[in-house]
Amino acid sequence: MFKGGWVYIMASVSRRILYVGVTSDIEGRVWEHKNKVYPDSFTARYNCVILVYYKFFDGIEEAIAEEKRIKSWKRVKKEHLINQVNYEWKDLSENIEY
Repeated sequence: MFKGGWVYIMASVSRRILYVGVTSDIEGRVWEHKNKVYPDSFTARYNCVILVYYKFFDGIEEAIAEEKRIKSWKRVKKEHLINQVNYEWKDLSENIEY
């Protein structure tokens, strides 16, 4: 079975904390972050509930590799990536484009 994946970045309400993740179900995963389904998780503890970046990959393996690559970056490079597609750092979760 062929299944793609999404790389995404969640920001805290203050925009000071960033979380980089990967999922095969972007809508469901963002909902989990926003609703703090896992209360002891990093995103719940740091209130990372704003989807500021996401990108689809045809293969989950590609998405995982990209997630690892982005996680290795310094914050300034992550900010540059976000600014390229979402300069105002708006919450993109309401308008996820497939």
